[in-house]
Amino acid sequence: MAGGGFCRLPNGTVVVALTLTRPADGTGSRGGTEAGPGAPVRVLVHAVNRARALTRLRNLGLRAVYLRGNDQPPTPDEVTAVLHHPDGLLWRAAPPADPSALPGGLGRQAAGPVSSCQELWHPIRALLGPDGYAGPARPAA
Repeated sequence: MAGGGFCRLPNGTVVVALTLTRPADGTGSRGGTEAGPGAPVRVLVHAVNRARALTRLRNLGLRAVYLRGNDQPPTPDEVTAVLHHPDGLLWRAAPPADPSALPGGLGRQAAGPVSSCQELWHPIRALLGPDGYAGPARPAA
């Protein structure tokens, strides 16, 4: 587990952000991203509390999901993105941790804002593939 964190919103809910490795059995075409199998991805979850956020990910098949500490909490842009998504589960390729790994090898100060070159957020079903997400369970009528 690379890192993660959470933030509590004024209404009592939480947004959990985790950096996980991309599952090997996800989409074959990589969903239009540079993140191949095993690459780090940033996953955002909106839930009532931290335990339910992690349970939502475990129910989707991401079994080894733990939140230890709060060293990489979600940014305000990430919170806005997950709050505006109907599922409350998003992902995208994780930004490089090393500033020298940015395009062109420039450091953070010379490269400018990092968020302008990042990809858009994807729904979680694009990460897990067509069989990985069946949607919310419906009670028998």
